[in-house]
Amino acid sequence: MIPLSWYLTLAAVLFCIGLYGVLARRNGIAILMGVELMLNAVNINLVAFWRYLEPGGATGQAFALFVYAVAAAEAAVGLALVIAIWRARRTVILEDVDLLKG
Repeated sequence: MIPLSWYLTLAAVLFCIGLYGVLARRNGIAILMGVELMLNAVNINLVAFWRYLEPGGATGQAFALFVYAVAAAEAAVGLALVIAIWRARRTVILEDVDLLKG
């Protein structure tokens, strides 16, 4: 059986990669991909703790499904915003977008 610490280490590495992607990238799509990596790291933690602490119940799986629903909504809204910005400004570099200026 794989120890819990391996799952937590994998989740921490994925979360750090996602955080780096959010903080270091300028492209809107790359930032959304970083957020998705962070949400997947959270799902790994939820399922790992469920498996090791309460394998009889379904709370960890229910929380993971909730996070998947939030991730899907975030992806849909985020991509819609990126497409709207692309159509208006012809760029997805978020530093170049200033919607308050004409």
